[in-house]
Amino acid sequence: MARGLVLENIGPAKPGIKNEEIVIAVSAAFGIDIFQTLSGLSLGDVLFEIIAGAEEQGVDTRIVRFSRTADLAFIGHDGAKLSGSGISVGIQSKGTTVIHQKDLYPLSNLELFSMAPFIGLEHYRAIGRNAARYAIGLEPELIVAPWSKLDAHTVKARTLPLAALIHQIEERRCSKNSIPMELDVKF
Repeated sequence: MARGLVLENIGPAKPGIKNEEIVIAVSAAFGIDIFQTLSGLSLGDVLFEIIAGAEEQGVDTRIVRFSRTADLAFIGHDGAKLSGSGISVGIQSKGTTVIHQKDLYPLSNLELFSMAPFIGLEHYRAIGRNAARYAIGLEPELIVAPWSKLDAHTVKARTLPLAALIHQIEERRCSKNSIPMELDVKF
């Protein structure tokens, strides 16, 4: 059964002070208008696995919603700038994910997982682990999502319209003047 998700605003997000923390930067519609990734995974399950992966490495997490843009590169980069370690996991509602570092350019990143329809819960846990490993100075693990070119063409044809719709929903939730909001998560 899919894990439920309730995200409540705590208040404006402040820069982190703990070296052993990462920010999980979620997009504007994450858990508000959209509750499943393109692969059909519950966002509650996805967020739980990212947090669990970081905790396995002894690293704390903070959840912050970024609503000034729907662009994952900027969501992830903005999250990294607020993270005590300088590392974040940026995630859009559709499931596309990035591990970012504050001293990189926004369109650069440490790792990008753009094949959202192929990413399973085990991959999200590994993403959390890798982000934590970057934060504490360890080598990341190789994360490989299973897919083939044939699968990619079939899935692309099926999910492209849905991805475009999700992006429109995300964009409607965005405001250029919004400030990052720290969230409390309940599963």
